[in-house]
Amino acid sequence: MPTLQLSEIWIYPIKSLAGLSLPQATLTSRGLLYDRRWMLVDETGRFLSQRTLPQLALFEVRMEEDSLIITHRESPSGPLRIPLVAEGGEALQVEVWDDTMSARAGFPEADAWFSAVLGRNCRLVYQPESTHRTVDPKYARQREITSFSDGYPFLLIGQASLDDLNTRLETPVPMNRFRPNLVVTGGKPYEEEGWENFRIGEQEFWGVKPCARCVLTTIDQQTAEKGKEPLRTLSKYRNWNNKILFGQNLLPGADLHTLRVGDSVDIITSKPGPLEQR
Repeated sequence: MPTLQLSEIWIYPIKSLAGLSLPQATLTSRGLLYDRRWMLVDETGRFLSQRTLPQLALFEVRMEEDSLIITHRESPSGPLRIPLVAEGGEALQVEVWDDTMSARAGFPEADAWFSAVLGRNCRLVYQPESTHRTVDPKYARQREITSFSDGYPFLLIGQASLDDLNTRLETPVPMNRFRPNLVVTGGKPYEEEGWENFRIGEQEFWGVKPCARCVLTTIDQQTAEKGKEPLRTLSKYRNWNNKILFGQNLLPGADLHTLRVGDSVDIITSKPGPLEQR
Protein backbone atom coordinates (compact mmCIF):
# COMPACT_ATOMS: atom_id res chain seq x y z
CA MET A 1 0.00 0.00 0.00
CA PRO A 2 1.38 3.47 -0.88
CA THR A 3 2.72 5.48 2.04
CA LEU A 4 0.25 7.95 3.50
CA GLN A 5 1.63 11.48 3.44
CA LEU A 6 0.41 15.02 4.10
CA SER A 7 0.45 16.70 0.68
CA GLU A 8 -1.40 20.00 1.22
CA ILE A 9 -2.16 22.39 4.10
CA TRP A 10 -4.85 25.06 3.70
CA ILE A 11 -6.21 27.87 5.85
CA TYR A 12 -9.15 30.18 5.14
CA PRO A 13 -8.48 33.30 7.25
CA ILE A 14 -11.87 34.83 6.38
CA LYS A 15 -14.73 32.33 6.34
CA SER A 16 -16.00 31.52 2.82
CA LEU A 17 -13.31 33.59 1.07
CA ALA A 18 -10.38 32.07 -0.84
CA GLY A 19 -7.91 29.89 1.00
CA LEU A 20 -4.14 30.00 1.39
CA SER A 21 -1.87 27.03 0.71
CA LEU A 22 0.95 26.74 3.25
CA PRO A 23 4.10 24.60 3.48
CA GLN A 24 3.62 24.30 7.23
CA ALA A 25 1.14 25.42 9.87
CA THR A 26 0.95 25.73 13.63
CA LEU A 27 -1.94 24.05 15.42
CA THR A 28 -4.05 25.84 17.99
CA SER A 29 -6.87 24.45 20.10
CA ARG A 30 -9.45 25.91 17.69
CA GLY A 31 -7.79 24.88 14.41
CA LEU A 32 -4.81 25.85 12.28
CA LEU A 33 -3.36 29.23 13.20
CA TYR A 34 -5.37 32.05 11.52
CA ASP A 35 -7.95 29.65 10.04
CA ARG A 36 -11.44 31.20 9.93
CA ARG A 37 -10.79 33.74 12.67
CA TRP A 38 -12.51 36.42 10.56
CA MET A 39 -16.02 36.31 9.11
CA LEU A 40 -18.52 38.50 7.28
CA VAL A 41 -21.95 38.88 8.88
CA ASP A 42 -25.20 40.53 7.83
CA GLU A 43 -27.04 43.23 9.73
CA THR A 44 -28.45 40.66 12.17
CA GLY A 45 -25.03 39.15 12.93
CA ARG A 46 -25.62 35.97 10.93
CA PHE A 47 -22.70 34.60 8.92
CA LEU A 48 -22.43 35.11 5.18
CA SER A 49 -21.19 32.30 2.97
CA GLN A 50 -20.88 31.22 -0.64
CA ARG A 51 -24.03 29.16 -0.22
CA THR A 52 -26.08 32.33 -0.66
CA LEU A 53 -23.36 34.67 -1.99
CA PRO A 54 -21.28 32.74 -4.54
CA GLN A 55 -19.37 35.93 -5.36
CA LEU A 56 -17.46 35.54 -2.09
CA ALA A 57 -15.30 33.07 -4.03
CA LEU A 58 -13.87 36.00 -6.00
CA PHE A 59 -12.17 37.55 -2.98
CA GLU A 60 -8.50 36.62 -2.81
CA VAL A 61 -6.56 36.66 0.45
CA ARG A 62 -2.84 36.71 1.11
CA MET A 63 -0.71 37.12 4.22
CA GLU A 64 1.93 39.82 4.41
CA GLU A 65 3.88 40.13 7.66
CA ASP A 66 1.22 40.86 10.31
CA SER A 67 -1.61 41.66 7.88
CA LEU A 68 -4.14 40.11 5.56
CA ILE A 69 -4.43 41.68 2.11
CA ILE A 70 -7.82 41.17 0.42
CA THR A 71 -8.56 41.86 -3.24
CA HIS A 72 -11.50 41.09 -5.53
CA ARG A 73 -10.91 39.64 -8.99
CA GLU A 74 -13.64 41.67 -10.71
CA SER A 75 -13.79 44.87 -8.65
CA PRO A 76 -11.82 48.06 -9.33
CA SER A 77 -11.66 48.70 -5.59
CA GLY A 78 -8.11 48.71 -4.31
CA PRO A 79 -6.81 46.13 -1.85
CA LEU A 80 -7.98 46.05 1.76
CA ARG A 81 -5.48 45.51 4.57
CA ILE A 82 -6.57 44.16 7.96
CA PRO A 83 -4.53 42.82 10.89
CA LEU A 84 -3.95 39.09 11.19
CA VAL A 85 -4.76 39.39 14.88
CA ALA A 86 -7.22 42.07 16.00
CA GLU A 87 -7.46 43.79 19.35
CA GLY A 88 -10.33 45.62 20.98
CA GLY A 89 -13.36 46.57 18.95
CA GLU A 90 -17.07 46.43 19.60
CA ALA A 91 -18.39 43.25 21.24
CA LEU A 92 -21.40 41.63 19.57
CA GLN A 93 -23.16 38.30 19.22
CA VAL A 94 -22.88 36.46 15.91
CA GLU A 95 -24.37 33.26 14.51
CA VAL A 96 -22.85 30.34 12.62
CA TRP A 97 -25.59 27.82 11.91
CA ASP A 98 -27.16 27.02 15.30
CA ASP A 99 -24.29 28.45 17.34
CA THR A 100 -24.33 31.93 18.85
CA MET A 101 -21.01 33.31 20.10
CA SER A 102 -19.17 36.49 21.00
CA ALA A 103 -17.15 38.32 18.36
CA ARG A 104 -15.52 41.70 17.88
CA ALA A 105 -16.38 44.30 15.25
CA GLY A 106 -15.23 47.89 14.82
CA PHE A 107 -13.45 47.88 11.47
CA PRO A 108 -15.40 50.59 9.57
CA GLU A 109 -12.99 50.74 6.63
CA ALA A 110 -13.35 47.00 6.06
CA ASP A 111 -17.13 47.12 6.55
CA ALA A 112 -17.45 49.87 3.94
CA TRP A 113 -15.09 48.12 1.50
CA PHE A 114 -16.88 44.76 1.62
CA SER A 115 -20.34 46.39 1.56
CA ALA A 116 -19.42 48.39 -1.55
CA VAL A 117 -17.99 45.41 -3.42
CA LEU A 118 -20.88 43.09 -2.50
CA GLY A 119 -23.61 45.69 -2.93
CA ARG A 120 -25.13 44.93 0.46
CA ASN A 121 -24.54 45.94 4.05
CA CYS A 122 -22.23 43.63 5.96
CA ARG A 123 -19.66 43.75 8.73
CA LEU A 124 -16.32 42.06 9.24
CA VAL A 125 -15.94 40.41 12.64
CA TYR A 126 -13.12 38.67 14.47
CA GLN A 127 -13.15 35.80 16.95
CA PRO A 128 -11.10 36.79 20.02
CA GLU A 129 -9.22 34.37 22.23
CA SER A 130 -11.85 34.85 24.93
CA THR A 131 -14.52 33.21 22.75
CA HIS A 132 -14.79 29.47 23.29
CA ARG A 133 -17.18 27.95 20.76
CA THR A 134 -17.45 24.25 21.54
CA VAL A 135 -17.99 21.56 18.93
CA ASP A 136 -21.15 19.44 18.94
CA PRO A 137 -21.10 17.55 22.27
CA LYS A 138 -22.27 14.42 20.45
CA TYR A 139 -18.85 14.22 18.79
CA ALA A 140 -16.59 16.11 21.22
CA ARG A 141 -14.05 14.27 23.33
CA GLN A 142 -12.85 16.96 25.76
CA ARG A 143 -15.13 19.96 25.06
CA GLU A 144 -12.96 20.94 22.09
CA ILE A 145 -13.45 24.37 20.55
CA THR A 146 -13.42 25.70 17.01
CA SER A 147 -13.23 29.00 15.17
CA PHE A 148 -15.85 30.29 12.70
CA SER A 149 -15.70 26.95 10.83
CA ASP A 150 -18.97 25.18 10.08
CA GLY A 151 -18.49 23.02 13.16
CA TYR A 152 -15.08 21.38 13.57
CA PRO A 153 -11.49 22.64 13.80
CA PHE A 154 -10.04 20.49 10.99
CA LEU A 155 -11.23 18.89 7.75
CA LEU A 156 -9.14 16.21 6.04
CA ILE A 157 -9.65 14.73 2.56
CA GLY A 158 -7.70 11.97 0.82
CA GLN A 159 -6.46 12.81 -2.67
CA ALA A 160 -7.51 9.29 -3.68
CA SER A 161 -11.11 10.19 -2.83
CA LEU A 162 -11.06 13.19 -5.18
CA ASP A 163 -9.34 11.14 -7.87
CA ASP A 164 -12.09 8.51 -7.63
CA LEU A 165 -14.82 11.15 -7.80
CA ASN A 166 -13.23 12.70 -10.88
CA THR A 167 -13.36 9.37 -12.74
CA ARG A 168 -17.15 9.63 -12.43
CA LEU A 169 -17.46 13.26 -13.57
CA GLU A 170 -17.60 14.53 -17.14
CA THR A 171 -15.51 17.53 -16.07
CA PRO A 172 -13.08 16.95 -13.18
CA VAL A 173 -13.18 19.33 -10.21
CA PRO A 174 -10.23 20.56 -8.14
CA MET A 175 -9.80 20.01 -4.40
CA ASN A 176 -10.69 23.64 -3.65
CA ARG A 177 -14.39 22.83 -4.17
CA PHE A 178 -14.25 21.02 -0.81
CA ARG A 179 -12.18 23.54 1.19
CA PRO A 180 -10.14 21.08 3.28
CA ASN A 181 -7.45 22.02 5.77
CA LEU A 182 -5.42 18.87 5.18
CA VAL A 183 -4.98 16.72 2.07
CA VAL A 184 -3.36 13.29 2.27
CA THR A 185 -1.94 11.20 -0.57
CA GLY A 186 -1.69 7.41 -0.62
CA GLY A 187 -4.22 4.86 0.53
CA LYS A 188 -7.64 4.05 -0.85
CA PRO A 189 -10.55 6.31 -1.79
CA TYR A 190 -12.68 7.36 1.20
CA GLU A 191 -10.66 5.37 3.73
CA GLU A 192 -10.10 8.56 5.75
CA GLU A 193 -13.73 8.37 6.85
CA GLY A 194 -12.85 5.33 8.95
CA TRP A 195 -9.74 6.71 10.63
CA GLU A 196 -10.45 6.90 14.35
CA ASN A 197 -7.03 7.75 15.79
CA PHE A 198 -3.92 8.66 13.80
CA ARG A 199 -0.85 10.85 13.67
CA ILE A 200 0.42 13.29 11.08
CA GLY A 201 4.06 13.85 11.92
CA GLU A 202 4.06 14.34 15.69
CA GLN A 203 0.45 15.50 15.85
CA GLU A 204 -2.29 13.18 17.08
CA PHE A 205 -5.80 13.47 15.62
CA TRP A 206 -9.17 11.86 16.18
CA GLY A 207 -11.56 11.35 13.27
CA VAL A 208 -14.98 12.05 14.72
CA LYS A 209 -17.49 12.66 11.92
CA PRO A 210 -17.52 12.34 8.13
CA CYS A 211 -18.23 15.70 6.51
CA ALA A 212 -21.71 16.23 5.05
CA ARG A 213 -21.44 18.29 1.87
CA CYS A 214 -23.65 21.11 0.59
CA VAL A 215 -24.19 23.30 -2.48
CA LEU A 216 -20.96 25.22 -1.85
CA THR A 217 -19.15 22.35 -3.61
CA THR A 218 -20.99 23.25 -6.83
CA ILE A 219 -19.45 26.75 -6.99
CA ASP A 220 -16.43 27.22 -9.24
CA GLN A 221 -13.87 28.89 -6.98
CA GLN A 222 -12.29 30.79 -9.88
CA THR A 223 -15.42 32.17 -11.53
CA ALA A 224 -18.10 31.94 -8.78
CA GLU A 225 -20.36 30.20 -11.31
CA LYS A 226 -22.74 27.64 -9.85
CA GLY A 227 -23.53 24.27 -11.40
CA LYS A 228 -24.93 20.88 -10.40
CA GLU A 229 -21.67 18.97 -10.00
CA PRO A 230 -20.03 17.38 -8.13
CA LEU A 231 -22.97 17.18 -5.71
CA ARG A 232 -25.26 15.44 -8.20
CA THR A 233 -22.77 12.63 -8.81
CA LEU A 234 -21.78 12.34 -5.14
CA SER A 235 -25.44 11.93 -4.21
CA LYS A 236 -25.59 8.73 -6.28
CA TYR A 237 -22.94 6.84 -4.32
CA ARG A 238 -21.95 8.84 -1.22
CA ASN A 239 -25.42 9.23 0.31
CA TRP A 240 -25.86 8.16 3.94
CA ASN A 241 -28.88 9.04 6.10
CA ASN A 242 -29.82 11.74 3.57
CA LYS A 243 -26.36 13.31 3.86
CA ILE A 244 -23.72 13.37 1.13
CA LEU A 245 -20.36 12.46 2.67
CA PHE A 246 -16.93 13.54 1.50
CA GLY A 247 -14.00 14.02 3.89
CA GLN A 248 -13.49 13.62 7.63
CA ASN A 249 -13.85 16.16 10.45
CA LEU A 250 -11.05 15.96 13.00
CA LEU A 251 -10.29 16.90 16.59
CA PRO A 252 -6.69 17.35 17.77
CA GLY A 253 -4.93 15.43 20.50
CA ALA A 254 -4.06 17.22 23.73
CA ASP A 255 -0.53 18.18 22.65
CA LEU A 256 -0.31 20.61 19.75
CA HIS A 257 2.51 20.59 17.19
CA THR A 258 3.45 22.04 13.80
CA LEU A 259 2.35 20.26 10.63
CA ARG A 260 4.53 20.22 7.52
CA VAL A 261 3.80 19.15 3.96
CA GLY A 262 5.52 15.79 3.55
CA ASP A 263 4.77 14.59 7.09
CA SER A 264 3.95 10.89 7.25
CA VAL A 265 0.48 9.74 8.31
CA ASP A 266 0.33 6.80 10.69
CA ILE A 267 -3.01 5.14 11.42
CA ILE A 268 -3.39 3.93 15.01
CA THR A 269 -7.00 2.69 14.96
CA SER A 270 -9.60 2.58 12.22
CA LYS A 271 -12.97 1.06 11.42
CA PRO A 272 -15.18 0.80 8.34
CA GLY A 273 -16.62 4.17 7.32
CA PRO A 274 -20.40 4.66 7.52
CA LEU A 275 -20.94 3.77 3.87
CA GLU A 276 -18.91 0.58 4.28
CA GLN A 277 -21.02 -0.48 7.26
CA ARG A 278 -24.24 -0.67 5.28
